[in-house]
Amino acid sequence: MKTRTSMLILTMLLMILSCEDFLDTKPFGSISLSTLSTEDGVESLLISAYSVLDGYIEGESEGRFKSAASNWVFGSITGGDAYKGSHSKDAVEITEIETEETLPSNSYLEAKWRIYYEGINRANTAIRAFYSLAIPLTSKHMERIAEARFLRGFYHYELYKIFHNIPFIHDTLVDVRVGNQKNILPEIQKDFAFAAEHLPPIQEDEPGRITQGAAKSYLGITWMWVKEWSKAKVLFDEVINSGQYKLNLKYHDNFNPEIRNTLASPSLDSESILSVQQSVNEGANGGNGNFGDIANYPSGDFPLASYGFHQPSQNLVNSFKTDSNGLPLLDNYNDPGTDVTNDEGLSSTDPSFTPYPGYLDPRLDWTVGRRGIPFIDWGEHPGARWIRDQKYGGPYSPMKNIISQSQVGTYSQLGWGNLNSNNLKLLRYADLLLYAAEAEVELGNLNTALEYVNLVRERAANPEGFVMNGAVKAANYNIKPYLDFPSQEYARKAVRFERRIELGMEGHRFFDLVRWGIAAKEKNDYFAVESKKRNHLVGAKFTENKNEYMPIPQRAIDLSSLNGIETLEQNPGY
Repeated sequence: MKTRTSMLILTMLLMILSCEDFLDTKPFGSISLSTLSTEDGVESLLISAYSVLDGYIEGESEGRFKSAASNWVFGSITGGDAYKGSHSKDAVEITEIETEETLPSNSYLEAKWRIYYEGINRANTAIRAFYSLAIPLTSKHMERIAEARFLRGFYHYELYKIFHNIPFIHDTLVDVRVGNQKNILPEIQKDFAFAAEHLPPIQEDEPGRITQGAAKSYLGITWMWVKEWSKAKVLFDEVINSGQYKLNLKYHDNFNPEIRNTLASPSLDSESILSVQQSVNEGANGGNGNFGDIANYPSGDFPLASYGFHQPSQNLVNSFKTDSNGLPLLDNYNDPGTDVTNDEGLSSTDPSFTPYPGYLDPRLDWTVGRRGIPFIDWGEHPGARWIRDQKYGGPYSPMKNIISQSQVGTYSQLGWGNLNSNNLKLLRYADLLLYAAEAEVELGNLNTALEYVNLVRERAANPEGFVMNGAVKAANYNIKPYLDFPSQEYARKAVRFERRIELGMEGHRFFDLVRWGIAAKEKNDYFAVESKKRNHLVGAKFTENKNEYMPIPQRAIDLSSLNGIETLEQNPGY
């Protein structure tokens, strides 16, 4: 199902339904549904709620990548997977976020808050509309309500991860100025549980719709935040044992627009649990493409050159080093003087560049563009020529959101190659397996955790998925499964590290660090080393019990006033 193509027809409708800003002080229930009482009309409201999954609202020029669903700012850059990139004077508000100096007036916060609460508004409108139909509700109607409730839960969950203290907006509220003093995680869980009860395992006709597997997965993930390992395990086991999902054959299949949607025909994407549906060249002038990541391309003379944001960090690159047994260097991957070789400070024609000779995990070169290694099918990455400012943003390029040269025009918008139809996987099976492995470790089931981690590693070790220079490997790839997990402490470290290298640059890292309770140590260790490479990180500091969450946008607080009193409270420390 193309969840945004239909929005061309609904432009005027969405202008009516769009809330004015942030948490609008107008009652959400004030919209008349009299003209939307048909099943087709109500279905269009649900489609409008789906359309916010990419973090972009039609006609919203400000939020195109500020609220990107990939969370490249709020998850990757804040987590140390990436530097802001580009140059020092570009998008300085991202630098504030990167260096833990975020202000409540930051427009990236405002965009995320505004757009995701608009998604909540649309989901609530769809829920009310289905219940208002002048016909008995069928099981299919309940499925549609379940989809809307999943979306409402998902948008709240995304805001919860970033801001934590947020209001939950029900479909029955007349006035949304309810404050943010209550823990909303139980309300999010109710939405996911309702969706799990009423959604089908498979959406055969429209594979872009939400499934029972997605609902159970996200419900399990919410239990991970509160360390309810057993409750999470039950849900993860049900998804794993359903047989609905498996790992794609090759790692890069997850980032190839030709491979889409579980059970979709003709190309099978067996790994997708929840994906943002993206499309181009269908008459929307690229509006259904991946607006959130259009700035995250190489710069310079790269054929699809963009602004050069979201550049992989040296810390991330170093995490892909392996030992002679093909295992990660869990404790000393980032030791001083052992960096993976790069060409920083060298021109693209400087012959003194020496490739890194050591062992590497092959996932590195499907995650990071680096000099001398084939960049998909665009030829070898030339280094400085594709980097906007090496001294500021480092020597590496992002890669996972970029299509191949052979796909330009077919899977990218004609005339604007940066906009492509590469579905964004919000949750893929490898991610779920590693969540499940984490729960098993905490429950003491180390053999099961080992099994799940090795499934992920064995796929990465498939030589059919290696980056090749002709008939030879592009680098000294060496990856093997773990033989055992000798202790719970070792297993915990191995699972966490595997999440880092499997999901690198996919917007998860910071939220994992917060969830594990180690964000302060990891980020301050990161700043201590990376500030010697990137001047803009000098003096950066993560403050515990503050920087785990972003400040509530000041404009949202201002608009929350009820009888002269602001109902939203600012997060601690801001």
